[in-house]
Amino acid sequence: MRVAAVQFKPTKATAPAIKSENLRRLVELARGARGAELVVLPEMAATGYVFSGPDAVRPLAEVPAEGETIAALSPLARELGAWVVAGLPEVAGDRLFNSALVLDPSGGLAFVYRKTLLYEADLPWATPGDSGYRTFEAASGDFGVGICMDLNDDAFTGWLARRAPRAVAFPTNWVTPAEPRPHDPWPYWAWRLARARVALVAANTWGTDEGVLFTGASAVLDRVDGKARILAAAGATGDGLISCQLPPRPAP
Repeated sequence: MRVAAVQFKPTKATAPAIKSENLRRLVELARGARGAELVVLPEMAATGYVFSGPDAVRPLAEVPAEGETIAALSPLARELGAWVVAGLPEVAGDRLFNSALVLDPSGGLAFVYRKTLLYEADLPWATPGDSGYRTFEAASGDFGVGICMDLNDDAFTGWLARRAPRAVAFPTNWVTPAEPRPHDPWPYWAWRLARARVALVAANTWGTDEGVLFTGASAVLDRVDGKARILAAAGATGDGLISCQLPPRPAP
């Protein structure tokens, strides 16, 4: 299975026009993922992440099947012939969720995953997700979806260990303290997935949002010969695209 992840720092979407421009930039970056079967974009990819409350998020939130994000990314999925996973704020009645669209290679909406374990920055506005976990069949293997803080949820990592998909699409806004120095997220990600025997396709942001610092360092991690390996990685800063071929997974 060939996989790709987009690292991207959106301009904070204080108006719909800014969100539209962020989506345009994301599509341009993701177009470089030709040949990939799975393309992952960050959590809250076109809006920024840190919001003071529901009133700040609601003008940017979408009904997934009808919103601007699917309108931008559905043609991309068809163009690449790939599954595309991207984070966005979702509105459902009076509830708001930190969600991820899962688009199939025809550009259709296969699923909306809602972040289950919320981080402190989600709490002012988001409802804990109720979608449950699912896997999806790409041409060369299956994958699941989790968003950022979900990796700290034993229920999620336990499900991955039992279900054993080939990969997990991981839109994230992984934070790091600025002092004494930013933390490299890779060892922790690998530790959390040690029991699961799945590859992690992590698409992260970088820089700051309302004073919160993000790690960058988007990566594809896998276990090779029983050890955690970084198969592709981005730097701590800068927009970009990483891509690699996952090796065949040996029998347990």
